[in-house]
Amino acid sequence: MLLTITTTYRPATDLGYLLYKNPARFQSFDLTFGKGHVFYPEATDEICTAALLLDVDPVGLVRNRRGPSGDSFALEQYVNDRPYVASSFMSVAIAQVFGSALSGHSRERPELAQKSLPFVARLSVVPNRGAQTIFDDLFAPLGYSIKAMRHPLDDRFPAWGVGPYWSLELTATKTLHDLLTHLYVLIPVLDGDKHYWIDQPKWKSSFVMVKAG
Repeated sequence: MLLTITTTYRPATDLGYLLYKNPARFQSFDLTFGKGHVFYPEATDEICTAALLLDVDPVGLVRNRRGPSGDSFALEQYVNDRPYVASSFMSVAIAQVFGSALSGHSRERPELAQKSLPFVARLSVVPNRGAQTIFDDLFAPLGYSIKAMRHPLDDRFPAWGVGPYWSLELTATKTLHDLLTHLYVLIPVLDGDKHYWIDQPKWKSSFVMVKAG
């Protein structure tokens, strides 16, 4: 499960100050469902990319009762897409690993945290059993340019057709706070096997996240 965030703002390595993560270091973080790793595949004054890689422990999910909804099927608890597909676990990781950036704070660059910068966010794999229009419906009204590529079920057997997984690229000029907030809220909307529910009460038009017990 991989999220990358790229900027061409100069100096681009200021992204490290916004994320509170040094571009020169590889860092790992313990999460309730596995580990999160932060590293920078590229870090120059011209372009900087931060990567958040999640290493989800499927056995740990079962032991902690955080597995997929089909818990009645023993095999599905261990063989599922949780380790590979962007899901509500990515939202949890964003909040825990990039918490300061999500809140819009930067001790070293406070003025930059409030400034709109050019960003490209890429999710390597997201679930979507419908058409690309769901990405457009979710992200286009927020000002994102969207590129989405659907993956085949198996490259070796094209006759099997396409699968329910896509690669998603979002481009916009926004504050990092807004970008992370949009990802944090909308990634679970795409996740059909989330570890909490999303409801829309009659008295409120915005989505409310309700954590499952």
